[in-house]
Amino acid sequence: MDNYTYKTIEEKSEGVLKEKGSRFISLIYPVTSEEEVKQIMASIKKTYYNATHHCYAYTIGHVDSPLYRINDDGEPAGTAGRPIYGQLLSYELKDVLAVVIRYFGGTKLGVSGLINAYKTATQIAIENATIVEKSIKDKYEITFNYDLMNEVMRIIKKEYCTIYNMDFNNNQYIITFDVNRSKRDETIDLINNITHSQLLFIETL
Repeated sequence: MDNYTYKTIEEKSEGVLKEKGSRFISLIYPVTSEEEVKQIMASIKKTYYNATHHCYAYTIGHVDSPLYRINDDGEPAGTAGRPIYGQLLSYELKDVLAVVIRYFGGTKLGVSGLINAYKTATQIAIENATIVEKSIKDKYEITFNYDLMNEVMRIIKKEYCTIYNMDFNNNQYIITFDVNRSKRDETIDLINNITHSQLLFIETL
């Protein structure tokens, strides 16, 4: 992947693996915050209340150093959360929560067996998912004189930016918009050449 796009999943996906009597139900979700992860995990634990384990891993953020976490939920250390997370890395997925729910079947799988089961269950859910490539966008705010409105709008429309808010105050417009990172520098230069205004960076989307 380049510095302008990232891969994630379009919507929730599922998978099932049976191994020596144990049943592994894998679920993956697109997520953008830890709060969202907490809500999903609470719902899963309520739905699958009688499961033996609810192991998971997630990665949030698609620039710089994404936030991630792994959880073995009672399985031997390193046998569940880490192999789940390893599959997210293998498929280069961002902003994704992967959960594997285990119903113990009476036969112990051993360390290598557990690692392989959690890895494979996660892989099944990922392969059942619709993986999409999204553009990384940066959000800005700009303030400029009202008589430059047409020229600024021409640039914003040409570069397929998304406008979030427009305000007019004291003969000046204030526009909040985003731009694909691949077009960011070019677009900002064009706007600056017209307005000679300093754009305020807000956040990366």
